[in-house]
Amino acid sequence: MSIVAKAQRNRIHPHKFTLWVGIGSILMMFAGLTSAYIVKRNQANWVTFDLPIAFWFSTAAIVLSSITVYMASNAFKERAMGRYRILMSATLALGIIFIVLQVIGFKQLLELGVTWKSNVSHSFLYVIVGLHALHVLGGIIALIIMSVKAFSIKTRSYSIVPVDLISTYWHFVDILWIYLLIFLLMIR
Repeated sequence: MSIVAKAQRNRIHPHKFTLWVGIGSILMMFAGLTSAYIVKRNQANWVTFDLPIAFWFSTAAIVLSSITVYMASNAFKERAMGRYRILMSATLALGIIFIVLQVIGFKQLLELGVTWKSNVSHSFLYVIVGLHALHVLGGIIALIIMSVKAFSIKTRSYSIVPVDLISTYWHFVDILWIYLLIFLLMIR
């Protein structure tokens, strides 16, 4: 019986497995987009552009949010629910700040005449950064749900699985953004 129990403990939770499959799919999508970007940039009509300063501030926000979600996960494991609530709320606020700064960055681009229709290089920027922002919005929705549950009087679940899921996903979108930012800076 103990061998069966050990085998059960070593199995990955189905939700975690599903998350990793989803992350793999997202990685493949962005690998395809960045590969197409590299191929297309060799065209004669390719226009280079500078990224708006707001993208740098949004990077700071998402990196800070990755730190707060890590600390929230540790607080949950320690059953320090007050600290967990505060840190999850901070992660949610920083995620929203990231999106707001991305919108500001796109407004700055529009003011410079960089629209998604003006050039294929601009179209790639809008698609790549916009798709990442949509994935961050998905994470924000999950963070809202987690925050509501954390502050709910009725719900007292101490399962670490949802916390691990949001933490893993949030770190993923953070690392993905850093990769995309470096990619857009290096491959212009």
